[in-house]
Amino acid sequence: MKMVFRWFGQGNDTVNLQHIKQIPGVEGIVWALHDIPVGEVWPMERIMNMKQQADRYGFHIDVVESVNVHEDIKLGLPTRDMYIENYKRTIEHLAEVGVKVICYNFMPVFDWIRTDLFKEMEDGSTAMFYEKDKIEHLNPSELVEEMVNNPNFTVPGWEPERLKSLSRLFEAYRHVSKQDLWDNLQYFLEQVTPIAEVNDMKLAIHPDDPPWSIFGLPRLITSQESIRRLLQMVESPSNCVTLCSGSLGANEDNDIAGMVKEFADRIPFAHIRNLKRYENGDFMETSHRTKDGSLDILDIVKAYHDIGFTGYVRPDHGRHIWGEVSRPGYGLYDRALGIMYLWGIWDSLEIKKRKQELIAPQSSSNART
Repeated sequence: MKMVFRWFGQGNDTVNLQHIKQIPGVEGIVWALHDIPVGEVWPMERIMNMKQQADRYGFHIDVVESVNVHEDIKLGLPTRDMYIENYKRTIEHLAEVGVKVICYNFMPVFDWIRTDLFKEMEDGSTAMFYEKDKIEHLNPSELVEEMVNNPNFTVPGWEPERLKSLSRLFEAYRHVSKQDLWDNLQYFLEQVTPIAEVNDMKLAIHPDDPPWSIFGLPRLITSQESIRRLLQMVESPSNCVTLCSGSLGANEDNDIAGMVKEFADRIPFAHIRNLKRYENGDFMETSHRTKDGSLDILDIVKAYHDIGFTGYVRPDHGRHIWGEVSRPGYGLYDRALGIMYLWGIWDSLEIKKRKQELIAPQSSSNART
């Protein structure tokens, strides 16, 4: 597996490339041009500037997260063709600097939802938290006010300019069924996948977070069955999934390791994180350690090892520890700890595999004797 680290760019992240360079085994940064309005073509000059910054530290920029999909595409409006053409041009521009994977999502209005970005844990660290009852009794505009209350960082998927038209968007989605959204996703993929395929690039959709409907908005990528439907919708090696253990793992019915094995050849990019589920429907993000949450991270990493995974992996959201002030979920320290936990599992599996390979010829020789 190729370890990468999400970075929000110079002046937009408390973590710098020099610090990321000191985390063992990190080969590249996962990046985006977060200030480019959704739907516009990413300029080559800006893309090249990011590449030059990464080059100085020996990082590749193979993975982009995200080239966001304009709401008009999700809504199936007549203007979608213009935004799809812009998306195609951005794909071509990214291909020129060697980008291999674009992670995107097709979630209406909100990319992801939490009710507390800095919920305190028993040990004094904080983490992102989802309170089911609060969501069920909260107005969307009240949630937006809480989520954008930190003026120091733009929260991905919650950009202020995107949320200005919240009322209009909710009104528009009143007329969009789940099947409509599937149809609009298929239309989008049928247009952009050929461009990605020609440029040897993977379009890897991110699952919905959390994987169920909120505020009456339709959700699509929520389960093994829905991922299967997505991949069959457009039969192309470029139509892929970003398998996120945390997003899908919020639903206890989802078998993450089983998904890894079933969709092995269509997972170019993986997010690995842990969370603790509660009986009342709440969940809280934890350290990556299996014991600390509800997901068997060992089983998930073993599934990737079993399929000979050579794609990109990043530690997903981390806690905020040791007094670090950072973007919610994206500090340096806990994600670095997460990387070392993942490498520890991977390295132990590699050692075990090598020992088995050494024993096998000896067993075969003894059998012949």
